Amino acid sequence: MIDVVYFAWVRERIGLPQEQIETKAKTVMDLVNELRAKEPRYDAAFADISALRVAVDQELADFDAPLAGAREIAFFPPMTGG
Repeated sequence: MIDVVYFAWVRERIGLPQEQIETKAKTVMDLVNELRAKEPRYDAAFADISALRVAVDQELADFDAPLAGAREIAFFPPMTGG
């Protein structure tokens, strides 16, 4: 099991702040593909991954990052400062 956390508009589109997922995904992108296949709301949330950032166990990562041993994956839009 892995905890998947959603922030900002990703949370709004999916309708959940977080969930536990049973996955066989080897990379973040594999997980995204599993989620997109689940339901249309996930497909909509992950339609443009260039508009998303990901953190694996609270460290910024790429979508090709391995999931082996990971406990938490977070998806969020890019942060802007001001």
